[in-house]
Amino acid sequence: MHSPNTPNGPVILYIYIQPGAAETAWAGTHDGVRKLRLKSRPIDGQANQALINFLAKEYQVSPSRIELIKGEKSRYKTLKINI
Repeated sequence: MHSPNTPNGPVILYIYIQPGAAETAWAGTHDGVRKLRLKSRPIDGQANQALINFLAKEYQVSPSRIELIKGEKSRYKTLKINI
């Protein structure tokens, strides 16, 4: 997802999460927000960590550069990625 044309600096993402899916993959939109199906279950923050790890691979950054700003216990997440 990250390309040379992407400006450096933080990127804010709004995502709807569906935990407990058969596999982790983008799945269109939900209420106008990008939807991500996560294989991980929402137990003890496992789904949030799986989300961060997935986005780190997508944006080719360290997981430590991704911050969950809002939605720790919600399916609607707001994240900041420091690219």
